[in-house]
Amino acid sequence: LGDGLDAADLYARTRRHAASVANTDALGNMNCAVDAARHNGGMSEGEERGGAPWRQWGTDIDAQSIEQMREACALPVAVRGALMPDAHVGYGLPIGGVLATVGAVIPYAVGVDIACRVMLSVLDLPVRWLREHPERLAEAIERETRFGVGVEFKHPREHEVMEENWDVSPVTRKFRDKAWRQLGTSGSGNHFVEFGILTVESDVLGIEAGEHLALLSHSGSRGTGASVCEYYSKLAQKIRPGYGRLAWLKLKEPAGQEYWEAMELMGRYASANHDCIHEHVVAHLGAAVRWQLENHHNFAWRETHDGREMIVHRKGATPAGAGVLGFIPGSMASPGFVVRGRGSEASLNSAAHGAGRVMSRKRARKTLDWKSAHRVLDECGVQLLSAGIDEVPMVYKDIHAVMAAQADLVEPLARFDPKLVKMAPAGERPED
Repeated sequence: LGDGLDAADLYARTRRHAASVANTDALGNMNCAVDAARHNGGMSEGEERGGAPWRQWGTDIDAQSIEQMREACALPVAVRGALMPDAHVGYGLPIGGVLATVGAVIPYAVGVDIACRVMLSVLDLPVRWLREHPERLAEAIERETRFGVGVEFKHPREHEVMEENWDVSPVTRKFRDKAWRQLGTSGSGNHFVEFGILTVESDVLGIEAGEHLALLSHSGSRGTGASVCEYYSKLAQKIRPGYGRLAWLKLKEPAGQEYWEAMELMGRYASANHDCIHEHVVAHLGAAVRWQLENHHNFAWRETHDGREMIVHRKGATPAGAGVLGFIPGSMASPGFVVRGRGSEASLNSAAHGAGRVMSRKRARKTLDWKSAHRVLDECGVQLLSAGIDEVPMVYKDIHAVMAAQADLVEPLARFDPKLVKMAPAGERPED
C-alpha cells in the first residue's frame, strides 16, 4: 500500500485490471477462457516431490498455502489432491484445499466450522424494495438472526434436526442444548446475511430472466461444530503423533466412526441453521421464497475416483460434479455467482468456495481504514449494517480472476450483487 496508493485506490485499480484482461459478457466477466484455466491447472506438484499427485488452479496463491498442500499430499493416507484458485493459509490443509484419502478422515482437513455453507433464496418481492424499503430489509436481518461469538436465542428456534440422535459422540451429546440455543444464529468472521440483486440471463434455473431480489447467507455449525473438530483432532494426534493438525482417524476405528457420524450430524445442523435464518427473515417480511439453492464446504464425502472409493475432503472448496449447482460468493462489494459444475476429475469435482483472502486479519486491522472501505462500498452501492475492518473488500482476491482461473471447473449461470450486508461487528473473534 506504499507507492502513493491507499487501500481503496489499490482495490479499484485491481478490479479495473481484472476486468480488462478477462472476457466480458452480460454476466460480468464470468464466461472466461477455458483453455487459459486448463493451462493454469496444468501443474502436478505432488509428482515432483514423490507424494500423492495434486494440481493447482490459478497462480495468485501464496507459497505457504502451496507448501501446506504438499505436506498434506505427502501423508501416507493421501492419494489425490487439488488446490483451488481462492486458496490461502489454513490450519493443516489450506483453505481451498481438496484432499482425497483412502479409509481415513482428517478433522482439520474438513475444518473447524464443519459443513459451513451458503444458501440463496429468491423472494417474491420486487427489486425496488432495496431502494424503497431498505430499513424493512435491515430490520428483518437484525431481528431474525444473531451475530457474534457464542450468541444464542433466548427462545430457541424449532427444527427437526434437534429431534435427531445427538448421542452419536460425547461432544454432540454435551453441546446439544447449546447447539439448540444457537440454531439460526450467524456467528462471526466471514459469515454474513445480505440482500442483493440476482441477475439471471435465461430460464435455465427455472425462474424467468431478469433481476430478482435475493437473500444470501453464509455460516456453519457454530460452536458445536468447532468443538467436534477440536476434540477429534486432538484424539487423532494422540493416536498418530508427529502429524500435527494433519493427523487422521481410520474409518474402521471407533473414533473414526464417531467423528464421521458427528460430522454428518453437524452437516444437517448447519443446513438447519440456514433454514431457520431464511424462514424467519422471509416471514418477517411477509414474503415467500420462489427459488432456493444451498451448497456446503468444510466437509468430507465418500466418492469414487480412479475406480475406487475415496474420502474427499473439501476445506473451503465447493462440490462441482457434472450438472451440480452451487454458489460462489465474492466479497461484500463484489459479485457472487450461481454456477453449474463441469465434473472435472482433475479437480476431484471441486471448485473454489469464494474469492479467498489476500490479507491476514492482523494486517488488515493495522493497514486499512473505514474511510477507504466506505468509499469502495459507496461506489458499489452497498449499505453495510456492521462488519470488522478485517472483512472489507480489499482483503479479498478479485472474484473475476478466481472465476477465470476455474473456467474449466464451473459454468456461471447467474450473478448476485450484494446491496445490504450484515456481518459481526468489529472486535469479535473470527469463527470461520
